[in-house]
Amino acid sequence: MEDKCLLRDARLVLPDRVIDRGSLLIQGDRITQILAAEANYGDLPRIELGGLTLLPGFIDIHTHGANGIDTMDASAAGLEKAGAFLAEHGVTSWLPTFVPDAAERYQRAIDGINEFMERQAENPRAVARVIGVHYEGPFVNDQQCGALHREHFRTFKSIHDLDSLPVLDRGAAVHMMTVAPEIDGGIELIKELTTRGFVVSIGHTRATAEVLDQALAAGARHMTHFMNAMPPLHHRAPGPVGWGLMHDEVSCDLIADGIHLAPSILKLILRNKTSQRISLISDAIAATGLGDGEYEIWGEQIAVKQGRTRNAQGSIAGSVITMLDAVRLMSQLGFSDPELARMSSLNPARLLGIDQDYGSIEEGKRADLVVLDEKLNVQLTIIGGEIALSAA
Repeated sequence: MEDKCLLRDARLVLPDRVIDRGSLLIQGDRITQILAAEANYGDLPRIELGGLTLLPGFIDIHTHGANGIDTMDASAAGLEKAGAFLAEHGVTSWLPTFVPDAAERYQRAIDGINEFMERQAENPRAVARVIGVHYEGPFVNDQQCGALHREHFRTFKSIHDLDSLPVLDRGAAVHMMTVAPEIDGGIELIKELTTRGFVVSIGHTRATAEVLDQALAAGARHMTHFMNAMPPLHHRAPGPVGWGLMHDEVSCDLIADGIHLAPSILKLILRNKTSQRISLISDAIAATGLGDGEYEIWGEQIAVKQGRTRNAQGSIAGSVITMLDAVRLMSQLGFSDPELARMSSLNPARLLGIDQDYGSIEEGKRADLVVLDEKLNVQLTIIGGEIALSAA
């Protein structure tokens, strides 16, 4: 777009309210003013939105790939292809997410992200921005493996176990790790990760409430795909589910596909945690966007049938939804537009510590935006003030 551009006459979804007829002035990669709809600013270039809904761009903190691209194998070109697909579905920022694997595969994947982030900084393209990396494991419980491969799980004996995992070399990159605190050395691991600036999330766990209290004190304040890869709630052993529901200082993320969690359970969780403490994730795999079929992912065959994934053992193996699909389902369940924006953008940004620039429509923040029609189809995606997708 031009250096200055007016997005005119939209339903603006702000953190605390909706402005039914408003406009945004964008300069460079920033939102500079929130205006009344009748503002025209003279001869400035403008995009007429005709009452469509303008939300902050979605931030996906847990995705393993899409459009045939697996984050464990992706080159910089592959990450760009995945980022273009994500932008088509309203995602403006994301964390490529790793499953437990061999050290050399981790290194190759990190090298691809480093290269892509360098290209992204030198020559920004209008595709979803990679803002860091999410290690889902390998320090997790082998009794709650889900679709993860046990042979790559680890315990924490010394800092050398952590030093062997490569990290991104860009200073602003976010590093997130999902950990089971009950593994050998788990609490010390959380302390060390917190010291190193990692966002620590609890997941793939069977921890007791006592261990979870220790994890909270050590710095873990989030839970990965809540209720999935955890033992079910029991009336005499509340475990991770009961503990997570009871602690207001702990946030959670949810796979809102109607498969990992029944719609009624999604509503139950939100009734307790509220939209203030929930982030939506896709947990998408490389088959996302490709339709039903058989795919080789993570060294095994994963079948996709009617939107459900299944590996050879019969376990659900990630999802094939986008963040847009999750937003649509939560909208159908009755959540308001500000709640949807909070769960899909502001809460993930706050969790990652980047909400000073990302996550909401506010003056001074990045112009990362998505425009939806009345059926929640993407009509326009803007990333850093540049058009990534226009359905017009």
